[in-house]
Parts: sequence; C-alpha cells; structure tokens
Amino acid sequence: MMDVFLTVDVEIWCDGWDNIDAKFPGAFQRYIYGPTSRGNYGLPYQLDQLQEHGLTGVFFVETLFSTRFGLDPLSEIVGLVRERGQELQLHLHTEWVDESREPLLDNITGKKQLLRYFSLPEQTILIQAGAKLIELAGGQSVSAFRAGSFGFNRDTLRALAHNHIAFDSSYNASMLGRDSGVSPDVPLVEPIECEGVYEYPMTVFHGGAHSLRHAQVTACSYREMEGLLWQALESGHKAFVILSHNFELLNGSMNRPDDIVVARFRKLCTFLDRHRDCFRVRGFCGLTPDLAASQPAPLTSPMWKTGLRMLEQGLRRGFQ
Repeated sequence: MMDVFLTVDVEIWCDGWDNIDAKFPGAFQRYIYGPTSRGNYGLPYQLDQLQEHGLTGVFFVETLFSTRFGLDPLSEIVGLVRERGQELQLHLHTEWVDESREPLLDNITGKKQLLRYFSLPEQTILIQAGAKLIELAGGQSVSAFRAGSFGFNRDTLRALAHNHIAFDSSYNASMLGRDSGVSPDVPLVEPIECEGVYEYPMTVFHGGAHSLRHAQVTACSYREMEGLLWQALESGHKAFVILSHNFELLNGSMNRPDDIVVARFRKLCTFLDRHRDCFRVRGFCGLTPDLAASQPAPLTSPMWKTGLRMLEQGLRRGFQ
C-alpha cells in the first residue's frame, strides 16, 4: 500500500490590501463557504465529500489573518474541520505579518511574501504564533506545516524542529523547492529527514513540457491523477501528496461552481474510496515516517493525457 495525503490549504484573501476591514466579512463567506445559486462549494462541500467517501483530509489552515480580524473567524474554520473529524494542521502566509493589530515581530514594515525571507529567529516566532492560534481557536497541537506559496527554506525546518512540529510539506520541486536549500541537486519527490523534521514533498510529474507540474486538483485532469497514482504505487513510492484549496471548486469569479474541477474532486474521492486496498489515505497525526533510501525520478504522464487536460483547461477558462 502507498500513503496518499489529500491536503487542502485553507486561506482567505480580500482581493487586495486596501480597505480590508470592510472587505473581510464578504471575503470570509466567499472563500470559506463559497455560496452560489446552486449551493455552497467551499470548505464544507469538500469536508462533506471526504466524509461521504470515508477519507481523511489534511487541512493546512492559515492562521495569521486572525491577528487582524480576531479569533472568531479562525475558530469557525477550526470548528468546521474538527466536527467532520478531519485533520487540522498549520499554514502561514506571511503577507499578513504587517497587518497584525499587535506586532508579531519587531521592526517589520511592508510586505514579505514568503516565510523564507525571514530569519531563523523570526520564522521560529511566527510558527510558534501560528500554532498557538490553532490551539486558541479550539484545535489541537499541530504536527505538520506547509509554508504559504511553498516559500520555505532550511531555516523553516529548523524553526519547526524548535517548535516540536515533526512534519513539513512545503517542498515543491516545481515551485521554489530546488532553491530552498533542501535537496538542491536532486528533485525531492519522496519523504526524507532534514534538520530534525520529516519532509513530505508535493508529488510532481513530467507531462511532456519542459517544467515539472505538481499534483493539484485544479492543475491536473482526473485521467492524469489516476494514472499517476497507479504509476507511483507500481514503482514503489512511499507517499503521494495532492494539493487543493478551500476555494478551488469555484470559478475564477467565485460566483458559481467550476463543474470540471468539482467532477475531478468527486471522481478522485470515489477512486480512492474504491481502491483503499492499494491507497492508504491518511494524515500526519500518528504517522510513522517511511523514508526513501534514494530519490527516484519524477513521475511521468503521457502527452495524450496532457493534451486532453489542456483542452479541459481551455473549456474551464471559457466558462470563467
């Protein structure tokens, strides 16, 4: 069997940084609940699908927004995840640091988009603050972390170890991973231990283009995802890490469901439910790491599947 991690990054944006206090209530409803004329297609919809199929999801919840808007909205998110029995872990987008009502760090002015732009002591403080916010909002002690936009470095792992967080899932060989200082020479595609933390990288693959692509529900067709899962299992991979976001089942305007992506998500859940004798869908709580002795080459997907996905993506853009 192969471990599969269905991960969802849960975050809220106000579509810019002007007048965010007035914009936030509407943004919260839009990003978290995703109301449309056909029902809600945000976080509760994803939670319901996982519950319906008996699957465990890992919800990496961004917490720093609550230093601006208060603990109640974060508590609402934490409650939604916990009442469905899903796993709650930590996500940080450092664009919120300078928006905090109470300074999180000394001498911070302006935006720093990525966690890697902060020093080791600063990262240690921010991760500690983020984890504490999860607990204050009604969650448990976190055991896993993902940096916003995958913008981490080796100092992030050191800061996690200092905060007794055992797992990280920030390495993405298709985005910033190679220059994080973690496995810079060989793309990291399987779990390793680094700086006292177990790194579970995003699953990436070659689809015929020059660059790698990561396994994300909005970025891969269902045909690609299914083929990659079988290929990873047959080649003896230890883990397969899939990415989604709380708002990914909505169209770009966030006013109706993206039917193609909704179908992908439902088909993926059905597939993993049907083949639970091959794929162990799980979280990081209680995980005994199964580390790779060496790093295999990234997975590959045939060009015909890439072509069909490009057509599918074109249809999606046409209906935005």
